[in-house]
Amino acid sequence: KKLGAKTLFATHYHELTAMEGTLPGVKNYNIAAKKRGDDIVFLRRIVKGPADDSYGIEVAKLAGIPEQTIADAKRALKDLLEKTPEIRRVREDSEEKGRQKQMAEIYNQVKNISIETLTPIEAMYLLNDLSKAANAEIPEE
Repeated sequence: KKLGAKTLFATHYHELTAMEGTLPGVKNYNIAAKKRGDDIVFLRRIVKGPADDSYGIEVAKLAGIPEQTIADAKRALKDLLEKTPEIRRVREDSEEKGRQKQMAEIYNQVKNISIETLTPIEAMYLLNDLSKAANAEIPEE
């Protein structure tokens, strides 16, 4: 049985993500990630949709690129975002989508709680986890 599946792996080709809505059979997936400050953790999970941010600087840091180079890259990115309103707007839109996705995940967790069988200590731990998730920086998936 032939599936006819084709795969294209690309980074930094944001124009390709728009093809999902215009070409039949095109689907976007990305590697789920959680970003906290300057640190990133890839969650080893593939999720539907395009990546909502670029993680080049964070990946460079993980790869052991010298700290001065990382600092220079951060400064260059900041300058670029300040000078290019469209790039800044796309980034802000991406952050908002990430926040909406984060809140949807928290909502689904709350919706699936079986209150009748939850012990007080389980409730405390669950509320703590939900509070941390709600107050965490936007997840980079």
